[in-house]
Amino acid sequence: MHSQITNIVVSKNDTIFKALELLDLYALRIVLVVDDKNHLLGSVTDGDIRRGLLKGCGIYSSIEIIMHKSPYFVEEGTLTNRQIFEIMREKRYLALPITKNGVLTNIVTLDDLIRKKRKENPVFIMAGGFGTRLRPLTDKCPKPMLPVGGKPLLETIISSFKEQGFYKFYISTHYLPEVIHEHFGDGEKFGIQINYVHETDPLGTGGALSLLPKTDIDLPFIVINGDVLTNMNFEKLIDFHNKNNAVATMCVREFQYQIPYGVVNSDQNIIQSMTEKPSYFFDINTGIYVISPKLLSQVKAEFIGMPTILEQQIEKKQIVSSYPLHEYWLDIGHIEDYNRAQRDIVNLDFGKY
Repeated sequence: MHSQITNIVVSKNDTIFKALELLDLYALRIVLVVDDKNHLLGSVTDGDIRRGLLKGCGIYSSIEIIMHKSPYFVEEGTLTNRQIFEIMREKRYLALPITKNGVLTNIVTLDDLIRKKRKENPVFIMAGGFGTRLRPLTDKCPKPMLPVGGKPLLETIISSFKEQGFYKFYISTHYLPEVIHEHFGDGEKFGIQINYVHETDPLGTGGALSLLPKTDIDLPFIVINGDVLTNMNFEKLIDFHNKNNAVATMCVREFQYQIPYGVVNSDQNIIQSMTEKPSYFFDINTGIYVISPKLLSQVKAEFIGMPTILEQQIEKKQIVSSYPLHEYWLDIGHIEDYNRAQRDIVNLDFGKY
């Protein structure tokens, strides 16, 4: 929740005087009225207060008397930051409430949107795979271009980065590259920059790094598989990588594995203990990385996976950090995953950062 939201929220039983105080203190031109379960009931502006006073209301009267009972709000996840910005500019709002099923969850301010800085860190998307486990869907369509929620998965991935200020993209292609080229072009129509690197022969997630223009990349860059759906905060990931002074960072996610049987521990055929269907927890690779520029010069044009490259760096005593990913994440590797993505995409918010 936005840190300023608690500063401008009142109860319908609060007084007009309190609303005046908040309007004066926080200069957002609006106070939001909620019930005890945080449902948005109304809003109050200085104009509402002025009209109420002219009608004879006292400053210690209930705020419910003057509040606007149909306030303008945005349902969470329905609009991009750009669309919200256009609404606020047109209506001259300084702040706009965000709700989910009627419950106030956030507030976006015009200052937030204006101050969002473009991120100079490039993004490298691996989109060259054959997607064999998703056949026949991928017989004539590369996996990253399969529709999820009415548009290609790759477009959703790019949009999630764009909403967070990233605009420099490299896309690695191999299988049916013309489908990707035709849809995205150089990225201009999407308000971004796209450069393509083509794998004549498959190079794997690690070997594809060798195709990047080393002299053009002087900042840590994000690498992400083209079949990953997530709404994670990529800026925090970059900050974490820099703070650890790492040569590479791998995003990991906790995975629970439950053995479907009772486990028996014995010593010389004497049972010591038994555990019924125990669960074990592991950190798994999410297919999202941050790579420092100095690593690029060490990658050769050969088939190699990213984990192998990171293992080589660990052997060289270089810092390879792990970043715990707690937000939504889905690796679309099988038909069941693809079907789940179609269901999940409806409620995902990619523009909240």
